[in-house]
Amino acid sequence: RHQKLIEESPSPVITPELRKAMGDAAIAAAKAVGYEGAGTVEFLFQDGQFYFMEMNTRIQVEHPVTELVTGVDLVLEQLRVASGQRLSFSRNPKLSGHAMEFRINAEDPETFAPSPGTVSFLALPGGPGVRVDTHLYRGYRVPPYYDSLLAKLIVFGQNREEVLRRARRALSMFVVEGVKTTIPLHLRILEDRDFREGNLSTRFMERFLASP
Repeated sequence: RHQKLIEESPSPVITPELRKAMGDAAIAAAKAVGYEGAGTVEFLFQDGQFYFMEMNTRIQVEHPVTELVTGVDLVLEQLRVASGQRLSFSRNPKLSGHAMEFRINAEDPETFAPSPGTVSFLALPGGPGVRVDTHLYRGYRVPPYYDSLLAKLIVFGQNREEVLRRARRALSMFVVEGVKTTIPLHLRILEDRDFREGNLSTRFMERFLASP
């Protein structure tokens, strides 16, 4: 359904020059409408060019990956700006390391059908560079009415290869029983050659799900 499953920073295909150009375009868009506050400008990228898609006037679910590689607390900065203070960092903070976020949804990992129910067992992963943001607990009732997001597994490392290794280990340790989740899907994606090499597109899942 073209929904986000995994977020990553920095992108394996965006050069520093392109990243600066995207930043300039995002700032120009915000200035053009007089926008002040936290916002996320989204672009599509193809054949060396990027194209404006939309602006979300809020902090996105995937803000931890940006925070980890920039060292900037985006939620704190949002509050600073809202209270009339200036940003505490320069326009282009230096990037350090690599981060990925895996959305753990209450969905069938093959059909993506919703999977409401009661969490009968829960084991969260840990270790260096591993963080879990979640509201889950044993006995929690997953309702059928709202967003299916149960948790965010955020993994940080010095480079993409280290993140992939840590993510594989963390997902293997992540156990949720009582409802189906997308954890098995993420483990399968991590074994995909195109994903490991950063060969991604909006049709990645279409191709991935069709493969044996």
